[in-house]
This record gives sequence, C-alpha cells and structure tokens, in this order.
Amino acid sequence: MTSIAEQPTTTSAQLTLDAVSRRYGDNLAVREVSAQVPAGKVSVIVGPSGCGKSTLLRMISGLDAPTSGTVEFNGEPVTGVPDGLSMVFQDYSRSLFPWMRVDKNVAFPLRHLKSDERSARVHEAIDAVGLAGKEKLYPWQMSGGMQQRVAIARALACHPKLLLMDEPYASVDAQTRADLEDLLLTIQQRLGITVLVVTHDIDESVYLADHIIVLSKPPSVVAEVIEVDLPHPRDQVETKEDPAFVEIRAHVTKLLRSAESSAAGNT
Repeated sequence: MTSIAEQPTTTSAQLTLDAVSRRYGDNLAVREVSAQVPAGKVSVIVGPSGCGKSTLLRMISGLDAPTSGTVEFNGEPVTGVPDGLSMVFQDYSRSLFPWMRVDKNVAFPLRHLKSDERSARVHEAIDAVGLAGKEKLYPWQMSGGMQQRVAIARALACHPKLLLMDEPYASVDAQTRADLEDLLLTIQQRLGITVLVVTHDIDESVYLADHIIVLSKPPSVVAEVIEVDLPHPRDQVETKEDPAFVEIRAHVTKLLRSAESSAAGNT
C-alpha cells in the first residue's frame, strides 16, 4: 500500500491544452487556449471576471467537453474525468455531505478500496490537513475553513496526480484564506503533486504559483504566461515584501486591468 507521502514525484501529471475552445450556442466563451501545466508545480489561472476560468477548468477535469481542441492529461486525451485527478470546489458547503461525519466524507470516493486501505488513507489525509481528532464531527459543526480542509482531505485521499482547485478560498475570511494557502503549499511541496488553481485574487495567484496563466477578456485566449521564481518555503509577510513579488503582482494587475478596460470598451 502506497501512502500519500510515498508517492513518487515522477508520477505527477503533465497537462497540455492545445487550441481549446468552448462555445455555448452563439456565445464563444474560450477561444483556442493553448498552455502547458508543468508537472510537480503549482500553476494558477487568472483573468477578468467572466472570462471563462471555470469553464476552462471544467474542460480540463473532463466535466465538460471542448467544442474544439484537445486537453491531454499524462499524454492521453481527456474524454471524461480521468483517473488520477481530484478537484476541490469553491462551495465546500455543497461538496460535503452534511449528514456524514468528517471521516465518512473523506472516505466517500474510496468505496472501491478494501477497508484497511480505505481507513489508512482517510486517517493520513485528515492528518495532512491538520484535522486529526476532528474525525467524528459533522461539517455543520465546523468553521468554513475547517470544512474546506475536509474537502481538501477528501481530494488528497484519492492520491491524485493532478489537483484542480476552483476558487477554493473565495468563501472564507482573510486569515483563513492565508492559512489555507500555506496549507496547500506545504502539502504540495511535501507530495510533489501537480496543482492547478483558478482564482480571481491577484495576491493569491502570485503567492501560490510557480507558473501563472493570464487569460484575456472573453472569448478568452492566453494573454501571457508568467514564471514566478520566488523561493520556497513561502511566508505570508516575507514573500509579499519581496521586490520580485511586488513586481509580478503589479504586472499581473496591469494585464488584468487592461483586459477589463478592453472588455468594458466593447460593451
């Protein structure tokens, strides 16, 4: 049995988007987006409001099919939800079952495993997100931040090669957001998995990312790809005072403001 900590980093996913477009009726939401998501790194997608960030994530996850173009995960075309992929959604209150205790929520996607392996994975994942001793609580007995930790634990218990996160911290307060950002970086550094996060928060994008994909106004294309060469481990104060962080944040802000101004000018 392989634990989370024992997963070799060489199994981390490589994700490729090749001219991916998505049309809903007459509305072209995403237009020929091409990008590479490096294995074993944290990549972040940012873009102006309504630019199709979540649409792109749904196509990557196999929950939605591109109108044209291809998504490849580990060198194979994505035609449905692939093995080795886990996803954390923004609304933890909807993703967790309120009638199940923490351990049962985390175990839910592991029903195909034998009891001993399932129990080991659940214990390990709960411990990884700092909720040891909270296994028998119900979600409604926990704070928003703790509930999102449960959602992350459930994703980790599947031993993902690729972890997708759709604005995972948008519904929590600032301090909880900072704590969860640090939790994600700690887990990613320890496990070496590939993480792809969608966020509207510029500071969060720079703080988390090794690699930022900036989308244009809709119909979205890739406006720019930015490599974030900030050292690990990262610190909420020291990293954000680093001149390199300030410079990258200003550049991302400029790109997004330009995209939003352009979009407003076309309305």
